[in-house]
Amino acid sequence: MQSYLTNARVLLTCHHVLGLFVMAVVCALLFTARVGEGAEPTKAGGTASGASVAKGDNAFEDSSGPTVMLSYSKETFEKNPISSFMYFVPLISPTLVDRQTSANNAEEVGITSYERKIGAKSFHVACEFEIRGKGFHKNTFDPAGIIAAHTGELEKNETLTHTLDYIKFEGEGFGRIEIRGTIDDSTETVTEVDLQFNARGRKSPVTIGLYDIKPKDGQYRYENRSNELVARVNTLAFKKSDKTPRMGVSVASITKAAGSDGLFAHIKGAIANLLIKQPKIDKLGNETMLNFGYAILKQKPEFTFPRARNIKEDRIAFALTSQP
Repeated sequence: MQSYLTNARVLLTCHHVLGLFVMAVVCALLFTARVGEGAEPTKAGGTASGASVAKGDNAFEDSSGPTVMLSYSKETFEKNPISSFMYFVPLISPTLVDRQTSANNAEEVGITSYERKIGAKSFHVACEFEIRGKGFHKNTFDPAGIIAAHTGELEKNETLTHTLDYIKFEGEGFGRIEIRGTIDDSTETVTEVDLQFNARGRKSPVTIGLYDIKPKDGQYRYENRSNELVARVNTLAFKKSDKTPRMGVSVASITKAAGSDGLFAHIKGAIANLLIKQPKIDKLGNETMLNFGYAILKQKPEFTFPRARNIKEDRIAFALTSQP
């Protein structure tokens, strides 16, 4: 995927402000590898407009991923492992993903409310979800694939900057799902799904890691990475599109990997939100999120993700850590 950012040296002449700008725009590269055309979803709880999804001939494509249970109140809280609820991450990624879950992970996610407004031509659904329990779930993106997608675009000896390393969910929190769509001759079509991770004013438990690489002997190697940053994500947004889809991203803060999430970090995050250009994502993942929204619209009791084809490894981390 690619993100095309305005040249900071043209817009900002002050060296101090330039440094802030560069730090702020790192989240624009949340998913920066090139995207091929994704396959159509094979088993994702129906399409976003309610029609059934036809099965393909390939047995692997027909296989399914995890099923999440969809309750719609606190009293009927359905417990879903964090790794299942966040399965959309490898689906929207164009490169291999290494999934790591903390040992004895107690994080469980469930939808705890449901509000729906239906008009003559449109609808809006809002649900709150809660993440309970301690632990973390981390998706690390294959550095060879990420790096290879960008080095061909660089000038000789140019530094590869703001490269995606991981996306991580850690600890408890509250989120909100916003679903919007259209109604045409009684056919409901989901057009937007927003996942907000900072509901009730709580800090988002979602972070992403990024890094730079300076070439050594003309080679870009992950072990030579520097300037490691952490961005705290507030919202991921998905929209229906006939073209290669893009994902909206908003962040709360940007810090050094070992830095504190203070005022200056939030200022950088606010600036980033003004400058981020929506990154491209895989078509399969985007369509799956719209289908997920449709299942919630119809208050389905469960939703099954299609199988992610690019999961490199699922493993358990045998020591809990609060480090990125």
